[in-house]
Amino acid sequence: MPKQLDLPQVSPTPAPAPAPAFVNLTDLLTVAGPFHTFLSYLESTKVIETFQNQANNTEEGITMFVPKDGAFSSLKKPSLSNLTQDQLKKLVLFHALPHYYSLADFKNLSQLSPVTTFAGGQYTLNFTDVSGTVRIGSGWTNTVVSSSVHSTDPVAVYQVDKVLLPEAIFGTDIPPMPAPAPAPDKSPAADSPAALTKQASSPIIFRTIFFLQDHQLGYLESYGLGNFRWAGAVFVRKDCLNL
Repeated sequence: MPKQLDLPQVSPTPAPAPAPAFVNLTDLLTVAGPFHTFLSYLESTKVIETFQNQANNTEEGITMFVPKDGAFSSLKKPSLSNLTQDQLKKLVLFHALPHYYSLADFKNLSQLSPVTTFAGGQYTLNFTDVSGTVRIGSGWTNTVVSSSVHSTDPVAVYQVDKVLLPEAIFGTDIPPMPAPAPAPDKSPAADSPAALTKQASSPIIFRTIFFLQDHQLGYLESYGLGNFRWAGAVFVRKDCLNL
């Protein structure tokens, strides 16, 4: 009988890791909304192509901070209408980081602030994590991550309530926060101690008119203010009055 040969055992080749699902940012922002204004800026500046390539063709991934439509409508000063096309592009790039960060990552990211954004250079953001609430500061803007729109590696999209305004465009002359409106002056109830005190501080005038004789007319006045009283009488000739 022929001799049986012992063949070496070959370990099976592990299956390659599945590629991350393709995320169409335009479709995501259209459905998730209301992000129509920010999406229109992404498309007009062609930044959407840069973000899309980073999202699906790199190992780093991307993290985006997307303002709601209301954030743009409430933006009075400074206005975006005066920006050049290059400044507007930088502003849009300022709303993303060239790396994927989950919400849990921001606790460590806050220790690395300021963090350079997609706009590069001086376009940085400051992050703080306070009991799980992620706060973002750009100098001109202070806001929070209000919700997670999409957070699956390699794409994270977070909603913010304000437009992120960089100092590199708008300067460092940041206007002070407006003072809170004063509380309305509420009048105390009529029978409250405050009302009684207010009433006691106003003089009370009593006047009594009487006739003394045919040619004289008099009136008596008395004033009351707190515990103080004063009285006086005035007499005039009756024929001097238009009676």
